[in-house]
Amino acid sequence: DDDSGKPRGTRVFAMPERCPECGGHIVRAEGEVAHFCVNTSCPAKLRESLLFFASRTVMNIDGLGEAIMVQLIKDGLVSSVADLYALKRERLAELMLDPREQGGTKRRLGDKTAQKIFDEMEASKQRPLERVILALGIRMVGERTAQFLAEHFGSMDALMDATAEQLQEVNEVGPRIATSIVDYFAEPRNRELVERLRAAGLQFTGEKKTKGTKLTGLTFVLTGTLVRYPRDEAKKLIEDAGGKVSGSVSKKTNFVLAGTEAGSKLDKARDLGVTVIGEDELTQMLD
Repeated sequence: DDDSGKPRGTRVFAMPERCPECGGHIVRAEGEVAHFCVNTSCPAKLRESLLFFASRTVMNIDGLGEAIMVQLIKDGLVSSVADLYALKRERLAELMLDPREQGGTKRRLGDKTAQKIFDEMEASKQRPLERVILALGIRMVGERTAQFLAEHFGSMDALMDATAEQLQEVNEVGPRIATSIVDYFAEPRNRELVERLRAAGLQFTGEKKTKGTKLTGLTFVLTGTLVRYPRDEAKKLIEDAGGKVSGSVSKKTNFVLAGTEAGSKLDKARDLGVTVIGEDELTQMLD
C-alpha cells in the first residue's frame, strides 16, 4: 500500500460526462449511486429499447420478437426505434434469421411474416399518446405516469417543453421523476428520435383532461377491501376530482378511506387523528 492507504497502482476514477459508447449525456439521480446514459438510441441499450417499444403493452408490434430484433441490429438495419418505421417490407422479407435462434437452421423471414409485421406497425401508429410517451423509455415513467402526463399536457410538444416545476403539477410526479423527464428531453438525440417518430405518423396529441376541483388540496389514503368501488376506480375518482392518493398515512393525510379488513394504515390514522371515512362519505364528497 502507498501512503494514502490504497493498493499500489490504484488510480482515481473520474466518471465521464459523456457515455463512452455513444457520447450521450450521463446523469445520476439525486440520492442514487448509478449513472445513466439518457440517449435512448445508445447501442448498448438498443436491443432492450427495441423490445420494450414493440412489446404488447406498449406499441404492440407482436411480430417483432427477439430473434428478428437481434438480426435487424446485426444487419445494421436499425439503430433506433424510429428506424423500425423506415424498414422496407421487401427487405424485411429477405431477412435471414440467425440459425442459433432457429434450432440450427438458417431461415428467410418470408413475405407473409413481413406483411404481418408491417400491418402491426401501421396499427401502432394509432396507439394513444400515453403509449407513445411510455414507448420512449424515459426512466421512472411507467404506464400510470405516462397516462397522467398525457392527460395533463395533452400533447408531446407540451410535455417536451415542460419545466421540472410544471411536471410536478402532474399526479404522482415528484422531483425525481420530473428531473428524469427533463434530462431525457435535454438530450438532443432523444429530441431527434421524437421528431422522427412524429414524421412516421405516431399520435402526438391526446385529450387534455380537465380535472374537477371538489377534492383539490386533499390527500387520501386507501386501505382495506372496498365494496362499491374497485381500488383503482376509487383512486381515479379521487384524482379526477383534484385530490391526491398516497400510499402511506402521515400528518399531511386528510382522509383515510377504509374498507373491510383495514390494517395498520387504519391504526396509524387513528393514532395521528386523521379522519377516517367509508365509501358512502366519499360518494357524498364527490356528488
